Amino acid sequence: MQIHRGLLQQASDKGLISAQQVQPLWDFLRECEREQAHERPGFRATHILYYLGGMIAIGAMSLFMNLGWERFGGWGLFAIALAYGVLGLALTEYLLSRRQLRIPAGITACLVVVLTPLLVYGLQLGLGWWADKGHLSYRDYHTRVDWRWLLMELATLASGAVLLWRYRLPFLVMPVAVTLWYMSMDLTPFVFQDQDQSWALRKLVSLWFGLLIVLLAFWVDVRSSRRDEQRDYAFWLYLFGVMAFWCGLSLQQSDSELSKFFYLCINLALIAVGAMLSRRVFAVFGGLGTAFYLGHLAHEVFRDSLLFPLVLTLIGLGLVGLGIVWQRHEARISARLRGWLPEAVRELVERRG
Repeated sequence: MQIHRGLLQQASDKGLISAQQVQPLWDFLRECEREQAHERPGFRATHILYYLGGMIAIGAMSLFMNLGWERFGGWGLFAIALAYGVLGLALTEYLLSRRQLRIPAGITACLVVVLTPLLVYGLQLGLGWWADKGHLSYRDYHTRVDWRWLLMELATLASGAVLLWRYRLPFLVMPVAVTLWYMSMDLTPFVFQDQDQSWALRKLVSLWFGLLIVLLAFWVDVRSSRRDEQRDYAFWLYLFGVMAFWCGLSLQQSDSELSKFFYLCINLALIAVGAMLSRRVFAVFGGLGTAFYLGHLAHEVFRDSLLFPLVLTLIGLGLVGLGIVWQRHEARISARLRGWLPEAVRELVERRG
């Protein structure tokens, strides 16, 4: 709930606190809120500048690198990545120890992790391990699937794990999640010996990999929320996990209406999970899937039906009525539902609630 000065005044009127305590307590709460606002990512001008600048710097050394950098050769690329990495670590230490700015520190530490593939690529090129690379270059790392990127990806995961252990900065999970996604695509032709890179196989891998990452995110969520409720280490894992799962699921092909209805049920389940865990990413993708299914019904199954819009209206109003009933009995229903959950999950839901 939102605490405002009026609530403190009401507490004073009921004798819970004295009238002299209202203003000092309110000043204390406002100061705490200001301090936490700087630590908690949000849609503020300062944070927008942080992330915009950080993503430009990260993109400059990853997505936006061009072939001109190849003229430096392997050892030149290695030296450049190493110099940038040392600078990034120095900035991270300064922002944390001298300025106590965790969000900018997370961005500079993330830059170090993002530089790891370039560092490993330059080292491999310098040692002659990429003599048969063909038309591949470093900029293809972010656009082309190839099992030869695996060493770079493993090194990136290792550096991300080390910096997470050292700094405990949630934004460092972002490059780890992206790298896991890359690795799932690069491992597919290698593990399944599918050099033709079957599109159907990739969709299945995306679906199951996404589900695995969501489960990993949930495990991280449960463990980290017990130790530190202020830092969200699971956000990026949830985002990329749900994205991979939902895209793999939505791209499946089937002419069966039963399969399409099952697709709707999965999306409704995503919305329910999002509500339970207070994770909007589940609700967003579940809502998109539900809208796609209703669009399929409107344009394919009930194209010429006059009753379909009426039925949808009644369903919508029924859901509104269900929400009213839920609001009236929310405490009792929620307590009963939470009683069926494992203890760790119940604690997580109660903290989020």
